[in-house]
Amino acid sequence: MSLLTLEHQLDETHFSLDLVVVGLGYVGLPLVQGAVEAGLAVAGLDRDPRVVNGLNSGRSHVDDLDDEDVRGLRERDFVATADPAILSLAERIVVCVPTPLSADGGPDLTAVRSAITAVSEHLRPGMLVVLESTTYPGTTDEVVRPLLERSGLVAGRDFNLAFSPERIDPGNREFGLRNTPKVVGGHTPACADRAARLYGKLVDHVVIAKGTREAEMAKLLENTYRHVNIALVNEMAKFSHELGIDLWDVIRCARSKPFGFEAFYPGPGVGGHCIPIDPNYLSHSVRSRLGYPFRFVELAQEINASMPAYVVRRVQDLLNRERKSLNGARVLLLGVTYKADIADQRESPAPQVARLMRISGADVHFHDPYIRDWDYGFGPQPRVDDLDAVLAEADITVLLQGHERYVTADLPRAARLLFDTRGIISDAGTARL
Repeated sequence: MSLLTLEHQLDETHFSLDLVVVGLGYVGLPLVQGAVEAGLAVAGLDRDPRVVNGLNSGRSHVDDLDDEDVRGLRERDFVATADPAILSLAERIVVCVPTPLSADGGPDLTAVRSAITAVSEHLRPGMLVVLESTTYPGTTDEVVRPLLERSGLVAGRDFNLAFSPERIDPGNREFGLRNTPKVVGGHTPACADRAARLYGKLVDHVVIAKGTREAEMAKLLENTYRHVNIALVNEMAKFSHELGIDLWDVIRCARSKPFGFEAFYPGPGVGGHCIPIDPNYLSHSVRSRLGYPFRFVELAQEINASMPAYVVRRVQDLLNRERKSLNGARVLLLGVTYKADIADQRESPAPQVARLMRISGADVHFHDPYIRDWDYGFGPQPRVDDLDAVLAEADITVLLQGHERYVTADLPRAARLLFDTRGIISDAGTARL
């Protein structure tokens, strides 16, 4: 559907556009789905024509929605467009654009600034504007608000401004948009109330923060908590191996305590957009504003970033025991996405593992049920399709991601030598991280 067609539809049916979601990726598209299911008239704005054309043709590009879901959106009140003029038709605008790390370690706000500038050019009295993109505390008030107020309208008086951190967990079958509480912080209490009323249509529970900075910080605390605790068990995995202690059994025993303990697990590194990225926003903000380091985050980053090299070192040791060298060894990597049972590769540690092995002279192959071709720095590599045959041929198989396909397979029987970095193989003879 074109923008002109949409404007004609709105004029003919005499209803306004309830919501425009800016950024139709892993965060924005599930938000669109939730809003459409709540009965809102929704449009999506994305500057990537491939995303727009795909959605308008009924094709999904994210794990949490399939093509049938997208076709269902198209059959209701949803259209995707790359034309910012759609913003002038909205009562509410939610911005969900990426905030990658910049060269100095802080958030790159290029996409946020671009999106908010477009919103400013179409801002009208009474509109609600919400930022969901993860960033450092103060962004909504110090960056977003001034850009919007270039319109001549004043936040809290002429329009409503709020921040609500995204909490989408790709591939999570238990918690989605509806049953995950939504934190909302407003520029004023009235702004928070307006945003809470929007999200109250989409989620079961809304939590109102004291202000935008508190809401921004809440997101960073959530992911810093995970980042630091993953680093803790990753470091424990290293010395537990040296001490002959099975850390996986240690965690199993510790998690039997019904209070005061939450289980975190070691792995080949951390991935996704949140855990490897978000804590750095906070660390950068503390260092640049206050002049001293956030030592927990910087140490956690150092530990987690060391895990791919540690995995390669363990692989070398395992091959040495078999009187083989990594140089010239045929290595099969299982699972290259950052998380189990999804196709998302953002910040996955697998490319770093593969590059280090390739540099050491290994003949690296991969299998992943969700990825057809994989480029880890040496050009696109085709996936191994006959898994059983390659398992029998590989000098060592390294399980990097715990896809269900590998949980149900009898890998210990099929592989010559198996190294499990995710702790999903219970076979006593299998080497684990």
